[in-house]
Amino acid sequence: MFDKIKSWAKKLKQQIFILYYACKDDRVPWYVKAFTGCVVAYAFSPIDLTPDFIPILGYLDDVILLPLGIMLALKMIPKDVLSDCEMKAEILMRNGKPKNWIGGSIIIFIWVLIAVWAVTAIYPLFT
Repeated sequence: MFDKIKSWAKKLKQQIFILYYACKDDRVPWYVKAFTGCVVAYAFSPIDLTPDFIPILGYLDDVILLPLGIMLALKMIPKDVLSDCEMKAEILMRNGKPKNWIGGSIIIFIWVLIAVWAVTAIYPLFT
């Protein structure tokens, strides 16, 4: 059972990378890129529609919404683009994930700004 779940998760991860490459392809229509970009952003985002600490409901978006979005996005992408992106994703899965230090730095910077704002907003209430 654990192997089956692990295999499903690996396939899901590969499909997200396929969508990632499809977003960058010029042969994909803009509306498909927009939808696919939202699905990829949601998959990589640490923020969920329902927080994971809520029992059962917290993981529903990861188990239902994300695979549904991936399935719809894959159906919208032209077949020739899809086959090219599948090859790129397969190579990426073998070689490891790309590292985007700029994107990661921006996310960390935003979280630091939010933390500083929260501390400066809450601290006066306790003094």
